[in-house]
Amino acid sequence: MKAIIAAGGHATRFRPLTWSMNKHLLPLAGQPMLFHPIRNVVEAGAREIAINVNPGDKEVRQVVGDGSRWGARITYIEQEGGPRGIAHAVYNARAFLGEDEPFIFHLGDNIFRNGIKNIVERFRAEVLNCALTLSRATNLTELGVAQFDPEGKLVGVIEKPKEPPSDLAVAGVYVYDKCFFEAFQHIQPSQRGEYEISDIHTWLLQNRYRVGYDVVDGWWKDPGRPAQLVEGNVLAMNSLPEDQYVIEGEVDPSASIEGFVKVEAGARIGPRVVIRGPVIIGKDTQISHAFIGPFTTIGAGCLIDGSEIEHSIILDRTTIKDTPRIDGSLIGRNASITSHLASSPSSGHRLFVGDNSMVEL
Repeated sequence: MKAIIAAGGHATRFRPLTWSMNKHLLPLAGQPMLFHPIRNVVEAGAREIAINVNPGDKEVRQVVGDGSRWGARITYIEQEGGPRGIAHAVYNARAFLGEDEPFIFHLGDNIFRNGIKNIVERFRAEVLNCALTLSRATNLTELGVAQFDPEGKLVGVIEKPKEPPSDLAVAGVYVYDKCFFEAFQHIQPSQRGEYEISDIHTWLLQNRYRVGYDVVDGWWKDPGRPAQLVEGNVLAMNSLPEDQYVIEGEVDPSASIEGFVKVEAGARIGPRVVIRGPVIIGKDTQISHAFIGPFTTIGAGCLIDGSEIEHSIILDRTTIKDTPRIDGSLIGRNASITSHLASSPSSGHRLFVGDNSMVEL
């Protein structure tokens, strides 16, 4: 079974970070978000994978590579005609997928506690045309929501409903056979000009195709906003196997490390540092005179000195020095956060802040 993973779009809710990087490369539990769905489809049996990317995108290719690290082969397919909806992203890959074989479609920004093998097994065992993953969610007006008849039978999917018909959202993994391409020929772009994946499912249901579903066992997360990414990082870190928390870098004898902590090679934990896990420290990062609290991931090549950080995601090559406590934050690459008192004790804060940023002082 082949698989396609969607990693396009512009992720406007993550700007300014996504002005300079693809959202799907933002880290979760110390790895690019996109690595999680790749691992899911491989564990479900896919060895031929296509990743849908924006036209001209090179960074995803550079970070992900050819798939050999997962024992798979990865192909990259550029989205044609601009953002036309995730159903069109699948249709755009029809030459890769073929129009006669079943395939997995996985959104590149969705993470699942227990992987996706259950839904693939259900698809095969029940000889379905389409299998959906469902999960209970609170932000139903931002998602596709399952609709059931009075007998509890799935009869449709409504995209971003003002009044949700149930509490079950369609999560970001789907399995289809060739009927997907027939359904696509019968749907029209929505009011926002996109081919909605929910319309595919509703058409299949209305035309009596075999559509099954599986309610997600464990948590599912669609981190569509920065705060949700930070929350997703907590879930992913809690699910990381204990043997992944290893200390390969240098730790000063005076430093205190408690709980599950990963320190990558080349990193140095200096004096007067307290780290309470789960925490992940990237390679070549230097930390001294600091407190790093639970559910924090710090990227590669960072410098942390005289600061407190907890429940946050810090991307590569960022400097944080002599700052008050940082909590529940997402900080991009090459950022510099320092105390204004160090340069000019009598002045106010000096800020260089990009579009769509959020700062609390």
